[in-house]
Amino acid sequence: MFENRKIRWIFSLSALLIVLVITSLLALCYGELKLSIPELIDVINRKSGIEYSIVMNIRLPRLLLGFAVGGSLSISGLVLQAIYRNPLVEPYTLGISGGAALGVALGIVFGATTVFSVFSLPIYGIIGASVTIIIMYFLSMRRTHLNINSILLTGVMISFISSSAIMFLLSTTSSAKLQNIIFWTMGSLEESNHTLIYIVLATSLMGLAVFYFFVRQLNALRLGESHAKYLGVNTSLIIKILFIVASIITGISVATAGVIGFVGLVVPHLLRYFIGNDYRILLISTFLGGAIFIILSDVVARTIILPNELPIGVITGIIGGTIFIIAISKSNKLLKF
Repeated sequence: MFENRKIRWIFSLSALLIVLVITSLLALCYGELKLSIPELIDVINRKSGIEYSIVMNIRLPRLLLGFAVGGSLSISGLVLQAIYRNPLVEPYTLGISGGAALGVALGIVFGATTVFSVFSLPIYGIIGASVTIIIMYFLSMRRTHLNINSILLTGVMISFISSSAIMFLLSTTSSAKLQNIIFWTMGSLEESNHTLIYIVLATSLMGLAVFYFFVRQLNALRLGESHAKYLGVNTSLIIKILFIVASIITGISVATAGVIGFVGLVVPHLLRYFIGNDYRILLISTFLGGAIFIILSDVVARTIILPNELPIGVITGIIGGTIFIIAISKSNKLLKF
């Protein structure tokens, strides 16, 4: 039985890697400038010309950022769902993304771009997410007895407050700043600072590594918090660590790419349905699945109304929501842990 499961895991990972490679090639080839695969190889080998500049300085950074952001949001949603045992939990539900979005909105309104240059909006986004984490910690996570429902409700309220605050800023700021806030809140992978992209990529991979360090505890939490305690898991400490790590990688991703919805909700459920509940395979599969989803959505956002570009959050919302509704209507097992 173990051998059959191992074979299934290898097949699933191989399939996801193949799809990731195909999706990555689409991201590098398609856009206002279309390239075939032989032309792409020739452009990379030439190492000069406008085509090389487009591929290496625009499309490849977007590809790497999409890989990092998609992976981060997906595994964050997966881990948070494991903690709360609630199918509707994701980074946005808990207010983490809302806090980051509010931080960026405040940065735009108060002219943060003149203070920290290209790092300004991500810095303000990270500050917003960090404040949210601190509030969640002090309101719900410092108690001797950890109340999961209290944390969830606190996160939902913080999300509502952040959304209301952003709406207030939108109604009182200038039209130029208003346009910047609206476009950012819909998400984009258009980031010109390569150092920042590498930071997000490194953070996402470190987050995945940390989650794998606690993979046994995650599998125990599948049975419920009380059962996990009987198996020797320090549930209070583990939940705090997992929550903080998920919050950090989400905050950094949202602060860099904006608000991109549905990734942390849809991808974990779909991968759990097709691959199973064992986090030894589910973590890496969800990371790859989220990366594929974001990269493919970015290709659609860049090409569907050429020469203009749609915000990626619009595409993830439409595609993710549609897929989720169809999947739920086909099977009630989708939301089971």
